[in-house]
Amino acid sequence: MHSTNVPALRPDDLMRCERLLREGSRSFHAASRLLPRTMRHSAAVVYGFCRTADDLIDSGHASRWTLVRLRDRISHVYGDGAPVDPVDRALQAVIRHHEIPRAVFEALLEGFSWEIEGRQYETLSDIRAYSVRVAATVGLAISYVMDRRDPETLERACCLGVAMQLTNIARDVGEDARAGRLYLPHSWMREAGIDPEGWVVAPQFTPALGSVVQRVLDEANRLYTAAAWGIARLPLRARTAIRAASNIYADIGRVIAEDGYNSVSGRAVTSGPRKLLLTIRALTATRSERAAPESRPPLPEASALIQACGDRADSQTAVSWGESESQEPRPRRMLQETR
Repeated sequence: MHSTNVPALRPDDLMRCERLLREGSRSFHAASRLLPRTMRHSAAVVYGFCRTADDLIDSGHASRWTLVRLRDRISHVYGDGAPVDPVDRALQAVIRHHEIPRAVFEALLEGFSWEIEGRQYETLSDIRAYSVRVAATVGLAISYVMDRRDPETLERACCLGVAMQLTNIARDVGEDARAGRLYLPHSWMREAGIDPEGWVVAPQFTPALGSVVQRVLDEANRLYTAAAWGIARLPLRARTAIRAASNIYADIGRVIAEDGYNSVSGRAVTSGPRKLLLTIRALTATRSERAAPESRPPLPEASALIQACGDRADSQTAVSWGESESQEPRPRRMLQETR
């Protein structure tokens, strides 16, 4: 286990990251307060960088040059020099202390490149592959912060990250569509009799669309269940925080279901008292609680990234994940985290 403090983590840099966490996601911030101090500080730093990078991509002015600058920042963080930016400087200290592989952040940047390209997502596998890059990567980094790096636990961390991203997708259907964005699997929409390109121009809720949202949430619930086995493998003092975050995110799906899966007319939220109840449930969960492991990988789209982490893919060389040729660009944005 690592020491109780992160060497070279400046107080002012940490405060900057903690402010980004507090303002960017009330749910994550509340759950993180249950973590031991070093884990809490390191998790805030990881979130702070991801939030900063996401905001750059989501600014409306992102281009390939934005991605080049982000890649330069990652190269500097993994280099020998000290970054000037306080968030980058804090991230460098956390990466060195917890030995987080560079492959994690290279995958995150690839997800950002898909955003800039306006990649289309035809199948559930396409959506999961995207979610691995923009969400599961955060879970992987937090696993390293918690000193858990065996493939089985990393696999379940990816499941939780993708489950949360799928919940975001289901929740933000209307909000995204009104901005010209669509993350539902196009093939599922056509199976329901909906033309994806036409629908995003004039979005409206129908029972057919609700059936697609329900399928997305069903997949999210499957992955929440798979992730539970990994949560049970975390250090005892960390389990409650991650279980609370999982409970709160999954509960958004319940709210959507109670509204008939209509996430076009409104945006589902979990109330403060409900979040408190879910946190209490996480606190009182039995220590032996765990989901039975599956005989096959629950998220095959994460296999290459987990393998790269196992290979210690943290060199200065960029990591390739077998990305296919770019599709026709279309303006899109990163999904915001739940509040």
